[in-house]
Amino acid sequence: MVVLEATADDRPKTAPGKPGPTEDTVRADREDARSPVRWVLLGVLFVVMVVPIYLLVVNAFKSQQDILDNPFSIPLGGLTFDHMSAAISSPQFNVIGGYGFTLFLVVLVDVFCILLAGPAAYAIARSLKRRTQLVLLYFLAGTFIPGAAVIIPVIYVLREIGLANTVTGLVAHDVASTLPVSIFLFVGFIRTIPVDIDHAATIDGAGRYRTFWTIIFPLMRPAVVTVLILNSIGIWNDFVSPQILLSPSSGHYTVTTAIYAGISQYSTDLTKVFPNLLLAVAPVVIFFIYMQRHIISGLTVGAVKG
Repeated sequence: MVVLEATADDRPKTAPGKPGPTEDTVRADREDARSPVRWVLLGVLFVVMVVPIYLLVVNAFKSQQDILDNPFSIPLGGLTFDHMSAAISSPQFNVIGGYGFTLFLVVLVDVFCILLAGPAAYAIARSLKRRTQLVLLYFLAGTFIPGAAVIIPVIYVLREIGLANTVTGLVAHDVASTLPVSIFLFVGFIRTIPVDIDHAATIDGAGRYRTFWTIIFPLMRPAVVTVLILNSIGIWNDFVSPQILLSPSSGHYTVTTAIYAGISQYSTDLTKVFPNLLLAVAPVVIFFIYMQRHIISGLTVGAVKG
């Protein structure tokens, strides 16, 4: 009797019960990867996104004449850090003060958003009642309303309750504007967590609040990180809300309003415009590049259950 041993090439390359990719599927994937249209679109998108950043970075270290003559050039002998240092120390722009106040605003809004959106999303995700799902639709409706369209009504409301032109009023507005998306993401993620965990916590004597904060909330880390990143970037880049809800008489400036207040006086002096704009966008761009993997994982983790 002859015993034939299976070689490495003869062994199945896929797990039992799971069909492997067919030749047509592999061929289609290769053709899709080599598609020239795909690479052209990616190239156009890359140019559209990179060129503005390139102009901003290069012209922040050039003289006025070099910017006007050729904004795309890189004069290695003409680059200077004088304009950047002047922008940092200039009292007209107050970039450092804008950083501090904006960071304070970001932290405060993020904390209140998590404290409110987390329990609300947990109650919605664990309820099977129809009216609870209507509450979720009510929150989702807030994502379709442009923020600039509700500024005027917000001003009247804040004026009636005595919070007009105050930091408290701005924080309340920002928290309310971040709740719809935050609740939507939290609900999608909590629904992927087995309900058996809640039942086990109930048997052990834990109430609903304790179950959420000690068991469910730690499991929500990817969604929480995603919400914090998206909210932080949105608040940092927000210009309309702090500009309208906080008048110059309040004495408080975010990064965007501080830059606007200074550039409006020196709009023709490009050696002041480009360095200050670079100072405004550099932190959030670096933060986004560093945290983008958390954004992608947080958005996709609740998309598929199982």
